[in-house]
Amino acid sequence: MARIVMKFGGTSMAGTERIRRVARIVQRQQAAGHEVAVVVSAMAGETDRLVNFCREANALYDPAEYDVVVASGEQVTSGLLAMHLQALGCKARSWLGWQVPIHTDGAHAKARIQEIDSDRLIASMRSGEIAVIPGFQGLTENNRVTTLGRGGSDTSAVAVAAAVEADRCDIYTDVDGVYTTDPRIVAKARKLSHVTYEEMLELASVGSKVLQTRSVSLAMKEGVRVQVLSSFIDDDAPAADTLPGTMIVSDEELEELEMERQLITGIAADKNEAKVTLTRVPDKPGIVATIFGPLAAASINVDMIIQNISKDKGETDVTFTLPRADLARGLAMLEARKDDIGFNRLISDSKVSKISVVGVGMRSHAGVAAMMFKALADRGINILAITTSEIKVSVLIDEDETELAVRILHTAYGLDAADEAA
Repeated sequence: MARIVMKFGGTSMAGTERIRRVARIVQRQQAAGHEVAVVVSAMAGETDRLVNFCREANALYDPAEYDVVVASGEQVTSGLLAMHLQALGCKARSWLGWQVPIHTDGAHAKARIQEIDSDRLIASMRSGEIAVIPGFQGLTENNRVTTLGRGGSDTSAVAVAAAVEADRCDIYTDVDGVYTTDPRIVAKARKLSHVTYEEMLELASVGSKVLQTRSVSLAMKEGVRVQVLSSFIDDDAPAADTLPGTMIVSDEELEELEMERQLITGIAADKNEAKVTLTRVPDKPGIVATIFGPLAAASINVDMIIQNISKDKGETDVTFTLPRADLARGLAMLEARKDDIGFNRLISDSKVSKISVVGVGMRSHAGVAAMMFKALADRGINILAITTSEIKVSVLIDEDETELAVRILHTAYGLDAADEAA
């Protein structure tokens, strides 16, 4: 018998029939003898609808009241799922964030979980009751409802799993696991049985949409084993722990499972990047801080940064990337500080894409970046910028070459061959 936290996203909860299907999946887990808690998202599109209501009410809305409104979506689905479970003969009840309670800081609309009082939840699960918990929400020390920001339900599920010391946290989505790359781009993409926390963090940060970065980071910190599964399965499908999903585990656990590690785990593409270049910037101490300080203060994340070699006149060009959604705001801030920075021209390009190769195998193998650069060069794909980490290499290329680059690299690193051998 295991203690399991199950999480279902908005597409899984989108309407009566899908909630009924979810209830049957949950019922099977309890029937297998497991203690079960479930964390749910709002129905697909519901949070956006509620956000629009807030904007229509007051463009300068109070964030605390905003949280009261948008948290209601998960309250609805938690109550409905509990009803469906009861209709199946299960003992079940909903637990709202304030009833658990899930304690957060006071940063409305982007709160962070501080602590979960788990004693009552654990007692409920031990008694055979299925606890249905709305994700995405919590409670401040002043007893005000908070929400965790987009993707907060994944974070809620991992936090609950940590609090009740669950054996694993099953995240049910509209995909059936983590693949070596997007199967819509590469037909031979292989579903991975295991991925390390670090690899999943990198993949999530560079374009993989399977899990939110915050939830993976929390799972790594708390040592929560996370399994990615699809809720869109046949009614007679086997229990979750026998399904071929993807388990996200520690590096140590994966070493026990796989003696010989794959060099590259996955390839991700992100078209949500934009490139900015400032020309003829004075090459003097402190100028980089003048450029990036205001962007950081405005919570605009900068990724790739290139500073060219200083020219004869003591000038240099500075190129960097930022989220495409923040491009207009970033350009306006830089233009407003043109005199302080002293640049000549401000050039932007929103038709770029970031391609990343990720794998803990990079730590023990040389030449990973060189292989990437050569494979792209052989097909005439120009690299505009480069950034690296211990287990990741990312390049910026023209957006129109995204799919071609992914296919080329998937083949170059032998991921096609691995798929055919599986």
